[in-house]
Amino acid sequence: MRKEQVVENGEVRHHRCPGETYTISDSVCRGRQRVNYPKCNVCLDKVEPANFEQSVSESKIITSIFKSYDIRGKYLEQLDDLTARKIGSSIAQFLKEVNPKAKNIVVGRDMRLSSKSLTNALIDGICSTGMNIVNIGIVSTEMTTFAVGHYNYDGGVMVTASHNSAEYNGFKICREQAIPLSMETGIGRIAKLTQQYHPPRGEQLGKVVLSDVFKDYKRHVLRFVDSLRNIRVVVDAGNGMAGRTVPIVCEGLPVEIIPLYFELDGAFPNHDPNPLVNENLRDLQNKVRETRAHLGVAFDGDADRCVFVDEMGRIIGCDIMTAVIARQFLEREQGATILYDLRSSWVVPEEIKAAGGVPYRERVGHSYMKAALREQKAVFGGELSGHYYFRDNYCSDSGMIAFLTVLGLLSAKRMSLSNVVMPLKRYHATGELNFEVDDKDAKIEEIIRKFSTGKVDRLDGVTVEYQDWWFNVRKSNTEPLLRLNLEGKTHELMEKGKKMLINIIQGKLL
Repeated sequence: MRKEQVVENGEVRHHRCPGETYTISDSVCRGRQRVNYPKCNVCLDKVEPANFEQSVSESKIITSIFKSYDIRGKYLEQLDDLTARKIGSSIAQFLKEVNPKAKNIVVGRDMRLSSKSLTNALIDGICSTGMNIVNIGIVSTEMTTFAVGHYNYDGGVMVTASHNSAEYNGFKICREQAIPLSMETGIGRIAKLTQQYHPPRGEQLGKVVLSDVFKDYKRHVLRFVDSLRNIRVVVDAGNGMAGRTVPIVCEGLPVEIIPLYFELDGAFPNHDPNPLVNENLRDLQNKVRETRAHLGVAFDGDADRCVFVDEMGRIIGCDIMTAVIARQFLEREQGATILYDLRSSWVVPEEIKAAGGVPYRERVGHSYMKAALREQKAVFGGELSGHYYFRDNYCSDSGMIAFLTVLGLLSAKRMSLSNVVMPLKRYHATGELNFEVDDKDAKIEEIIRKFSTGKVDRLDGVTVEYQDWWFNVRKSNTEPLLRLNLEGKTHELMEKGKKMLINIIQGKLL
């Protein structure tokens, strides 16, 4: 029996059960494990029981939880603690495959009701392979990727379901240097390892070290803003992780935060933590008008995405904000490359060029954007989904850095946000429209045939461009949907194109 030492609050301890302040002997520990295993999934000193193969067979792996960018499903129905333990073991095995010297994995979690239990099971699975855990506690997703990049750890896992409703949970995973995993670059392999799961037999289990990264994280994100004047901003945390990160980062700054739903509550009693749904922004819009704030911002559940409203409570498209933030970076670094996703308005590449930058168009998805940011050595990138990416943030996204950058812009320009974005609202867009379609590939091919007179490309789904309007139709990476984005130089062109595309997608006669 090993004598595992665990650092907790700076002290070294031996065996101790959760909720107890005293240590126990090896023999007592083994006896308790025989009685409670695998129920006690928070035990940091467990060893494998002889009948573990029979235990894990009771938990069937639902393959649909392995998504394009993460692992996600309904807790207990699709993703339970025993599955999380297997996934933890598989993640550790994969990281060892790509880096045989890998030893330390960062684990963070959000405030969802199931996150603590899933985290304990995940950690248990990782430690069973001999890999060590750096447990950074309840944090935002971007703090997990920050910890991996800043401290040079070998990988990271964030327990979260991002913007999904309360019944969901899952895992976002990255390699060393905060390189994200997608289905093609690791999640597919992890899925296979999980389905073929065999309990590790290593004698040496991994250690767990608790770590607080807030101080270093705050110092890091504040590097992206030079100076701030007194600004009043309404922040809707949606009962998610921004309710913890925003007060810590903004403490001591000349920023008046008017909080909405800062209480961490994984039941999301006020609205779903998805700021891309306009209905979820109503309270924010009303509060901005009521308090006469300079702007408002809403974060998603794990606080890596954000959506802005101006001082009149009007929602600003995330592609427009990409153009706004891009100009800030190009003032500091002339000639830099700026990324944007292919759903973005024509305004984005036009503004990048006008500001002396080089626009680079990329397919949708954070793993693609992050990879392109590294390959193109781009300083910044933005997506229509509210993800903003920064080269000097380990080529990762950060809602907090985007937020601080906009505050810095308003401080420097001494203009209202509505005046900043007004010149950029020169085209007319549908926003993203979603459709359930039985055969998505066939429908895309049909659209290509019907619009063959336009400029067609297949970077992601199909984009067709004409002189006065354009559209993109693509398959969702996370849901069984076709997504349509369309923009025209006039409102009439936009409406005409939208009607044509909707009729084709829904199979109506033209």
